[in-house]
Amino acid sequence: MPKPSAATTPFHLVCGGDSYLNDQTVRDLKHEAQRRYPDAETIELDAANADHYAFDEAVSPSLLADRAIVIVTNLQNADEKLGDAMVSYCRQACKEPADASIVICQHEGGVKGKRLVEQLTKAGAYKDAVADLKKPEAKLNFVMQCFERRKRRVEPMAAQQLVAVLGDRTGELAAMVGQLCFDFDDNPMTLDRVNQYLTSNPQVDGFRVADLALSGRTADAIIAMRSSVEQGTAPIALIGALAMKLRTMAKASAVRAGTISTAEAKTNPWVLKNATRQLSGWTSSGMSACIQMLAWADEQSKTNGSDPVYALERSIELISRKGRAA
Repeated sequence: MPKPSAATTPFHLVCGGDSYLNDQTVRDLKHEAQRRYPDAETIELDAANADHYAFDEAVSPSLLADRAIVIVTNLQNADEKLGDAMVSYCRQACKEPADASIVICQHEGGVKGKRLVEQLTKAGAYKDAVADLKKPEAKLNFVMQCFERRKRRVEPMAAQQLVAVLGDRTGELAAMVGQLCFDFDDNPMTLDRVNQYLTSNPQVDGFRVADLALSGRTADAIIAMRSSVEQGTAPIALIGALAMKLRTMAKASAVRAGTISTAEAKTNPWVLKNATRQLSGWTSSGMSACIQMLAWADEQSKTNGSDPVYALERSIELISRKGRAA
């Protein structure tokens, strides 16, 4: 069988790498398929709970369209029958791609489901490479590419500063580049402009404090919070950023429990996915206690004679304990 190409294959495998880039690759492939086949129906399946019947139905012609664009997430969780159905369809579709439905499979990486990935690759699927962005130079290249996607340039020192502040959070890094390009016309984007934006944007500090607290690093989170306040960030802005982070986690918890759908959460899919990863060890009562504490801290920041920084410290300590009493 000839080696498949990205442009012609009806079956894609997006495996591992950085989770944000993995999601972005799936989105780009979906949008390209929708551009090429505007009449095709787009269907999303989660391999964790979809069976082989659902997959066979999705890739078959329907009353709405002769061709479908099928997105299969969590490929690593596919059961044997679903895997067999996918390998069989992949083999058939790659032999006769002209009328085949487009299938885009997303695998989070790792050993689980590796055998299925190998079987699909052997059957003719195209494996889309996803960078892991673990090395500093890879993160720097990512920032450059984010600007290039928007037909903009960035000074090397400015790109390095963005990586230094947000390099461990790819999604937030991409969002920051987008916000900079929207707010400023500088081309190239300068270090002074980036520093101006970072020091005047309380969400950056707020999310950093929240990440430290959520990882249990209480002292580091409090130091970062006090440093931000000393540099002029209003406590109420940090409280807002912390509350936003917890609300997103509450939505992720509700989606995971089946209480609401992903669409009803009205949150960026990557942000929701990242929040889901941070839910380990949390309970609904713990989440509720932290949200109530932040509401109290918000009230303290608006009341004369109160101490909003102390209220922030109390909130950070509670978040670090996942809402449990000391």
